[in-house]
Amino acid sequence: MQVELPEKRYYSIGEIAKAFDVNASLIRFWEKEFDILKPKKNAKGNRMFTPEDLKNLKTIYHLVKEKGFTLDGAKEYLKNNKKKPLNTIEIIEKLELIKKQLLSIKNEL
Repeated sequence: MQVELPEKRYYSIGEIAKAFDVNASLIRFWEKEFDILKPKKNAKGNRMFTPEDLKNLKTIYHLVKEKGFTLDGAKEYLKNNKKKPLNTIEIIEKLELIKKQLLSIKNEL
C-alpha cells in the first residue's frame, strides 16, 4: 500500500478516500468503528484529517484490507499493540519503496 499525499496539515475525506482507493463512506464508517480516528470538523462540518489520522488509517487499512482482519479483530489487535502496528507499516512502506527503486535500476540495466 503506497499512499501518495503531499505533506499538509489537514486532508479532506475525498483526498483520503482517493489515496486509499476506497469510498468516502468506508472512511466515515471506520471513523465510527475505531476510537483512534478523531478527525476535526470545520465550521461546515467537513472532516479534516491530520497526518496522525492518516497514520492510523494506514494501520486500519493494512489490518482490514491487506491482512484480512475482521473489524473486531482489528480493534483487539490495536488495543493490545498500541505502537507495534505503526512500526510494521512504516517498515513495509520502506521495503516497498526499496523494491520499486531496485526494479527501476534493473530495468535500466
